[in-house]
Amino acid sequence: MSFVNNFLFTGGIILGLMMVLWVISLLLKDSSIIDIFWGPGFVLACWIYFICTPQGYPFRKWLLTILVTIWGLRLGLHIFLRNLGKGEDFRYRKWREQADGNWWIISLFKVFLLQGVLLWIISAPLLPAQITATPERLIYLDYLALAIWLVGFFFEAIGDWQLARFKANPANRGKVLNTGLWRYTRHPNYFGDAMQWWGYFLFAAAAGGWWTIFSPVIMTILLLRVSGVTLLERNLQDTREGYQEYIRNTSGFIPWFPGKSDERR
Repeated sequence: MSFVNNFLFTGGIILGLMMVLWVISLLLKDSSIIDIFWGPGFVLACWIYFICTPQGYPFRKWLLTILVTIWGLRLGLHIFLRNLGKGEDFRYRKWREQADGNWWIISLFKVFLLQGVLLWIISAPLLPAQITATPERLIYLDYLALAIWLVGFFFEAIGDWQLARFKANPANRGKVLNTGLWRYTRHPNYFGDAMQWWGYFLFAAAAGGWWTIFSPVIMTILLLRVSGVTLLERNLQDTREGYQEYIRNTSGFIPWFPGKSDERR
């Protein structure tokens, strides 16, 4: 199967699944279930690419697919456990209220189809990394990709774990987490997520897919300016005492040494 046919085939499957998820969201009255599917959706895309590219270099295919599977399933499980029993996320509740009874149809385009298209486009590096038979060995870009992925996975997984443990303590309600990885960046999980996608891109680049650089760029922009840092901090500044000082003393994204005044408040 050619690149174009493979990519379009996978896009069709993603579109169909988004329609199913949309119907389920209507029954549950909870559009935030899409967040749980985000990571596993890439796992699905990657495995489709894996199955449909028997001509690719096997070791790179297996390595990439295993890494994507670990990342995507961990992220999906984390969001599922985080949201369990809490109802619809505040972002979707706000949109639902603004829709004035029309959210059932607006959500199809604003949430499910939009995220489906983004997922499909961002998954692009996962295909050229697997469809090409050359080079028939791992090269320096593959090793660099693995190193970047490992750093990213560490920051995302440990950052999520530290935040979950912090929130689980009632004594921390309304306070700011600025210990552990959160002492060096206000968003270690988002930084880690972006790093992993730059790693996936480098796997593609090792197989000649340099042109897929738009994928990690889009993901980084989403994490920084759209659904990640900007949106979250707008809410935290209004609800967390001491967050303004935390902003002054702590790097916003790329980890760096904190300022002098970084006592937890």
